[in-house]
Formats: sequence, structure tokens, C-alpha cells
Amino acid sequence: MSDGENAVLERVAAGDPAAVKECMDRFGGLVWTLARRALPTAQDAEDAMQEIFTEIWLSANRYDQNRGSETVFIATITRRRLIDRLRKQGRRPFTESMDNEALHLEGNIGQNAEVAAEAALAARAVTRLKPAQQKVLELGLLRGFSHSEIAQRTGMPLGTVKTQMRRGLIRVRELMSVGPDEDHES
Repeated sequence: MSDGENAVLERVAAGDPAAVKECMDRFGGLVWTLARRALPTAQDAEDAMQEIFTEIWLSANRYDQNRGSETVFIATITRRRLIDRLRKQGRRPFTESMDNEALHLEGNIGQNAEVAAEAALAARAVTRLKPAQQKVLELGLLRGFSHSEIAQRTGMPLGTVKTQMRRGLIRVRELMSVGPDEDHES
């Protein structure tokens, strides 16, 4: 993560119009890919992109580089907005399995190789999790199920679902930030 990347959301929060354009240029491919996968039409995806970038603009001041990259921050906002949109429409969000193309964004991001690389790194990190953590993350992050819905679908107690989700996300963050030679806390 470069200092220039970190500065984009800080500059958006400060009201810099050039930073807003840079943010849209840098992350537009990611937001478009996620919206197109989740929504039935290109028009729905375009409408969602407007809402998502408005939310990013309004939320940029909440970004904390110590908690994750700008890519993760924007992907999280995107995911939440898409889930809200699908729930309003009465549709179940993100129906693709992790085994399908949901985590293989490399070919769909466009010119943003850095975002594609980070998505690929996250996908590889998820494959290194325990099966229960993989399942909980798939149901929660990709399919949009709540903790209660995951517990019901898997038969796991609600507390176990929450623990598996938290530990899985923590482990993915660790795997994404620690190189193979530095992986001493596993």
C-alpha cells in the first residue's frame, strides 16, 4: 500500500474534487464488478454505483488506514450498499459460491492491477482458512446472510458463527499482510 493510495480517501474527506475523481478512477472497476455480479441489470449496477460513490464520499472521514486498505474499505461499503439494495428488492444477495468466479476478480477489474492483486491475495487467504470459517465467510460476505441466518443454515450455534466469522476475518487480514517468510504467528 503506497502513501499515495492512503491519501486518496483522506483527500476525499477534506473535500478535494480531484481526489473524488481519482477515487472513482481507481476503484470504479472494483465497484462496477461487484455491482454487476450482484444486480440483475447494467442499469441497476449504474444506479448502485452512484449510491456507492456518494456513500464513499460521505464516509471517507471514517477511513482508518490502521484497520485496512482503502480497497477493503471501499469493498465493504460496496457490499453493504448492494445487500441493502437487494433486500429492498426482496432478492437474496450474492448467490455465487466461493468456488465459482466470485473471488476471481483479476480479469474483471480492468486497468486496476493493484485492486486485482489484492482481491487475488484475499481469495488465496480464504482458501487457507478452516472449512467452517470458509463456509461462514462465504455465507456472510458473498451471499449476504446475517449471523442468525448462517446459524440456521449451518446448524452452528449463533455464538460459534460469530466467532468463526471474526477469527476468519482476522486470519485473512493476517495472511494478506504477512509475507510467506514472515508468517511466524500462525
